[in-house]
Amino acid sequence: MAIFTDPIREHADFGPGDAEWLHLLVGDWQMVADLAFADLALWFPHPELGYVALAHVRPSTTHTVFHADFVGEGIRSDLQPLVDKAWESRAIERSNETNWSSDMALRVEAVPMVRNGRTLAIVTSHMDLSSSRMPSRLELTYRQCAYDLLRMGTLGLWPDFASPTGSRRGAPRVGDGLIRLDAEGIVQYASPNGVSAFRRLGDGESLEGRSLAEVTAGLLKDRRLVDETLPLVVTGRMPWRSEIESRGVSLSLRAIPLRDEQQRFGALVLCRDVSELRRREMELVTKDATIREIHHRVKNNLQTVAALLRMQSRRMVSDEAKQGLEQAMRRVATIALVHETLSQGLTQSVDFDELIGRQFRLSAEVASPSQQVKTQRSGLFGDLPSDFATPLALVINELVTNAVEHGLEGRTGTVWLLADRSETENGDELLTVTVEDDGVGLPDTPYVEGLGLQIVRTLVMSELGGTIHWQARDGGGTAVQIVLSLTTK
Repeated sequence: MAIFTDPIREHADFGPGDAEWLHLLVGDWQMVADLAFADLALWFPHPELGYVALAHVRPSTTHTVFHADFVGEGIRSDLQPLVDKAWESRAIERSNETNWSSDMALRVEAVPMVRNGRTLAIVTSHMDLSSSRMPSRLELTYRQCAYDLLRMGTLGLWPDFASPTGSRRGAPRVGDGLIRLDAEGIVQYASPNGVSAFRRLGDGESLEGRSLAEVTAGLLKDRRLVDETLPLVVTGRMPWRSEIESRGVSLSLRAIPLRDEQQRFGALVLCRDVSELRRREMELVTKDATIREIHHRVKNNLQTVAALLRMQSRRMVSDEAKQGLEQAMRRVATIALVHETLSQGLTQSVDFDELIGRQFRLSAEVASPSQQVKTQRSGLFGDLPSDFATPLALVINELVTNAVEHGLEGRTGTVWLLADRSETENGDELLTVTVEDDGVGLPDTPYVEGLGLQIVRTLVMSELGGTIHWQARDGGGTAVQIVLSLTTK
């Protein structure tokens, strides 16, 4: 998949980490757009277009000023001088006059993103000034926070590679709640949603003028369960994420330290109530554990059934009855092995190579207790859908047993298992499984299929939706080839 820096790779003189830094910026600049109440665009010099727009983000705290997508297009002639000036000065440049776009008056700022003393790109901020009302304290604070972050961008201090990039859900956003701290961790401003979030935790007083670390500490009931990163987050010292839980409420916190050339002068703390999200995650964990336990119990029950069949076979006087029970025992044991594998993971796919590796050797050994049979594998099955695991394992078990008992007929020999994954011209993914032996080969006269081969044919055609073909093996013996489609219809 193409990424936004692809169009400039040929003429971008990036050093180590520069492209990754810009990707980190675009991954986190929704926060700045929301704080600035402005659209942001990322520009890079282009030999033909002047500058090319690499990315664009719209604010969620107000309406957008650009309804059309202009990513990949060249810069407007009236905007280029401001961007040129910012590129050369490495400082934030503001347009001297109000720009008009359609029926809106815009304030445009050009912010150079500087890293290691080199300008890598320009961020332009486009804010609508057509509203005549006086901005609230919230808006003024938000805009100041946006300016501080963009100013850090001109110094190479933001975005920070130490910022969290984990996949855990529930990352707080500006609209969820914002708290601004000074250098000592004292709350200078808390948005209404931020105040509400801490009230749900049990804090009934105003946050402003108080130490956020002390407020948080007073809400903790069991400090043994506290995230070790929490103190550094609530003091704004590190750009990390943490969580606090109290009275059944879970609050996700993210800190963004504010720095200048000399020191850290404050921090932003975003907060979000993730109680419902964590409750749902806990339900999923509980359900997953239940499914895992079910697979484990099914495996144990099947092993018990196999043991009972083994005991019953020993009491049989008839060789035919004894052999039938032993075959049933092997089939039950194969299904139990699949459930053992499924109980160890919770994904929708199964590493079939690990599963069949043990099963292949076991099938040959059980079917040939009095003869020496070698087994050889080649190719990879890879990850297969979990609903393929049981029928395919049973098919391979039956074919290997048939090869040992009827192909080798009590003599020394070898059984091969080959797997090949391929793709057709239409893009369908195929799995070809071949079981070969160097035994007596196919009979010259028609024969009646036993129960084992009837099971194989039924599973391949009905359960797996594949085809099966018997043929003579080059060099003597028999080869059975199964072709399955892995493409989801």
